[in-house]
This record gives sequence, C-alpha cells and structure tokens, in this order.
Amino acid sequence: MAGHSSIYSLSTGLISDPEWNRLHSLLEQDTDNFENWESLIGATEALDGGIGRSSSPETVEQIRILFDAFLRKFPLLFGYWKRYADIEFSVAGSDASEAIYRRAVASIPNSVDLWTGYCSFKMDTCPDVDEVRELFDTATEFTGIDFLSHTLWDKYIEFEERLERPDMVMQVLDRVTRIPMHQYARYFERYTHLSASRPVEELTSQEEFDQVRTALSEELGQKGEKMLPAEIDRELRIRIQKLHVTRFTEVQQETMRRWPFEAEIKRPYFHVKPLDETEMVNWRRYLDFEEIEGDFRRVQFLYEKCLVATALYDEFWFRYVRWLSAQDGDHREDVRNVYRRGSGIFAPIGRPAFRLAYAYFEEAEGDHDLARNVFESILSELPGNIETIIAKANFERRVAGADSAIGVYTSAIESGSCDVYTRGALIAEWARILWTVKGSPDDARGLFEKYADHYLDSRYFWINYLRFEIALPSSPETETERYQYISKVHHDIRTKARLQPLVVKDLSHIYMVYLLERGGPGAIKEHNRLDIEVNGYERKAFKLLTTN
Repeated sequence: MAGHSSIYSLSTGLISDPEWNRLHSLLEQDTDNFENWESLIGATEALDGGIGRSSSPETVEQIRILFDAFLRKFPLLFGYWKRYADIEFSVAGSDASEAIYRRAVASIPNSVDLWTGYCSFKMDTCPDVDEVRELFDTATEFTGIDFLSHTLWDKYIEFEERLERPDMVMQVLDRVTRIPMHQYARYFERYTHLSASRPVEELTSQEEFDQVRTALSEELGQKGEKMLPAEIDRELRIRIQKLHVTRFTEVQQETMRRWPFEAEIKRPYFHVKPLDETEMVNWRRYLDFEEIEGDFRRVQFLYEKCLVATALYDEFWFRYVRWLSAQDGDHREDVRNVYRRGSGIFAPIGRPAFRLAYAYFEEAEGDHDLARNVFESILSELPGNIETIIAKANFERRVAGADSAIGVYTSAIESGSCDVYTRGALIAEWARILWTVKGSPDDARGLFEKYADHYLDSRYFWINYLRFEIALPSSPETETERYQYISKVHHDIRTKARLQPLVVKDLSHIYMVYLLERGGPGAIKEHNRLDIEVNGYERKAFKLLTTN
C-alpha cells in the first residue's frame, strides 16, 4: 500500500497464545503482507473460543486495535468492515456496531453491499421507522444508480412492505424504474402489477402527476368537454402508464448500452492482487463511454466505483482529477479530496507521481506550505528519491528563488540519504540552476569541475556535464576555447569516468555530432578517428563473438 504502517498493538504479553504471538511477530515484521493480516485477524477472532460477550477485555481490546489498524491500511475491504460490525454487535451491542457501519460507509460510500448490510442491521435494531427510512434514502442516494444496486432496492421495498405501506412501495418503485440497471425489467413488472390497485395519485411523482393532470385539464377546457371523476381517473392512468412505458423503453436501451461493460467487470471489489489487464481496458472504455454521455453524476459515480477495484493504479486517480478539473463550475474541493484520498492511502509510495501532482495542485491554489508538506511527506518515506528532490527544488525555485532551490540540493547531498548516482545527478541539477536561472555558466562549470572526481560512476553527472558544455553559446572568436572545454569533458568520460561501455559510446556519439556541426578545420579528422575507435571495435567484437 502507500507505505509502512504500524499496527499499534498492545504488548504481546497480554495474549498468552503462542501461535497468536508468532503471527503477531510476523505482522510487525511486514505490515505490507496482506496474508499476515488475514492470519492474525483469524487467530484473534478464535481467541477465548470465539469473540463474544464472554471474551476477556484484553481479547476485545486487541481485536479492536487490530481491525482499526487493518482498516486504516485497507479501508476498501467491505467484508472486513462487516466482520468488524458483527464483532462489535456481539461484544458491545447495536450502538457500537452502528458506529462501525458509519465508519464503513464513510470509507466506501459507493458500496452497495455495505449500505445494504447497514440498512438491514438498522431494520432489525431500530424501532424508529423514520430513522430507518432516512437511512435507506441516504443509501440509495449514494449507490442507487449502481448497475447492481438491486439488493439495496429490494431491501428498501421489503422494509416498506413489512410496514404495510404500499404507497411507499410505489414511491420506491417509481424511483427505481427510472434507473438503468441489471434488474430493470423486474421492477417495471412489479410496478405495473401494483399500480392497478393503487390510487392514481400514487402512480408517479407528485411533480409528474401534477403535470399530467394539468395537461388533461387544459385539453378538456380547450375542447369545452367535461369528464366524470371515474373517467378522469381512467384517463390519467392511461397517460401515466404511457409515460412509464416510454420510460421503460428508454431505461431498457440505456441498460443494454452499459451491459457489455458491466459484464466484463469480474472483480468489482478491492484487492491487493494485480487486476487483469482485460479489466483495466474495460474500465478505460467504460469511463470513455460515460464521459461521452456527459451525465456528471453518472460519470462521477463510475469513477468512484472504478477506484475501488483500481485503487492501487495511479493511472485512474490521475484520470479522475483531470476529468473533475475540466468540468464546468468550481470543483476544486472535489479535486483536492481525490488527491488526499489517493495520496494518503492508495497511490503506491514507490511511484510518487500522484503525490507530486497533489503538491503541484496545492501550489497552483496558492497553499505553498501544504505543497511543501506534501514534498516532505514523500521524502520521509522515500529519502533520496531523485524525482521528488528535483521536483521540490523546482518548487522552491518558483516560489522562493534560485538560492532556495540550491538549498534543497545541498541539503539532500549532505543528508547521507542519497547514493552516489543520485548525488551526482543532484550536482548536475544544481549546476543547471546556476547556469539557466542565475545566468552564471562559469559557476556551473566550476561546480562540475569541483565534483568530477567524486562522481566518476554517475552517468547522469557526465551526461549533463557534456551537454552543458556543448549547449553553451559561442562565437567564431570563442569557438576554439569552447572546443577545449568540450574536448576535455569527452576525454575525461573516456579515460577517467567509470561508466558502462554503451554509455561511453552514446556520449562519444554526442561529441562526434558536435564535431560535425560546430568543429573547426581539423574536426573531421578527429571525428573519423573516433568513429573507428568507438564503432569499429564494437563491430570487431561482434564478429569475434559470432564466429566462435
């Protein structure tokens, strides 16, 4: 996951079971190993003959600490939230269990399974009908448009049927029949069957009913006709039914358009194991489809659904923030929340690009302290990461000036957290600042010369040293002096630096291009000599290898 995470355990001495302590030790050694977590959770649930009212306070405390730490690290594992809620119900009652459900749906607000479980729990434990109904409304607002949300809608209908409220059942059915989803036809059939026995006012939303009734009244007034109440009732039913049939056809078409994408989703839940490439491709195509359709709510919901299965792939986090940023209106807080979620938990710390993008976002928003904190948080996990050090230095250059950028490089070089290759690269970046920002090529050259003997193994250092000398402008009067500098660097690359032969060859080719394009009268002779030395030997070696 995002990085190393302590499990914040109690002293192992509180649990006397030897196997439990062995598994606990394994987990503390490697908290990124998912199987270690699973094993310890299973062993803890088995303590005292199984977690329940008779469990010792130490065991109960330990299972809570373990689940809390585990779900901080893997917050999208809905099954473990359900297990935790069940454990709390068994040891502490409904209030404690509901507290876990609330945390769960806050962590995975688009989980149909979690919301269905929460609503089922609420139905069985809460006597307040309005409170339960409000929870169902919240649940369907968050997940009701999911293609497979029928389990939640079924539970909502069951709740209203238990209360013997067919009027409320009609309201639920009127809502669900408007949604493209897997069970769309079943709900329409149920609506049609129930509507025959219900008052006409219940057959659709109040707004739509008023529109139909007003339209009928205006038509009768224009024609000068009158109808008996029973005739008006029958006509209203016919018109409302036509609206529903038309809507059913539209929903059917929209469902069929999404069905191929949904059928290819084999793993809609989060897991630490890699996702099949075919599913990755399907998510990309599905997002393309919804983005073209242009319904903001549906696109946003699909991104949230996608990022459960693809949470460990920063490609989709990047795509989400870019899409949000391109929408009309002010979505800065939405974008910020996506960055925080991805950076805080999911985007792998070993690939800091998404976290760096978060820092750039906050910089663009003017919060330089927060941006700086993001850089520091990456480096606390990845000390010596060259990409982050360079990004932070350039950030400081933009907001505080060249000297601040140089300060980042010198601090990193002196910190002891960078290897030789990285330090060499940072020296080269430091020289780039001196040359391109402070306008002092002499200082940049002095830096390269000062550290040349220290970084004989650094490919990045020597590549940039050579390119620096070649890139400096010259005139006919100074070209001889420029040649001397460039020639010396190339000579050092071939005779002093400890680089791979292919790297030396590539750098010699760069130098040979310089000789052709900017060299003086004797340059072609040097070029041809190098061509034999650099390229001829390779051909000879290849010939020897192929003939032996």
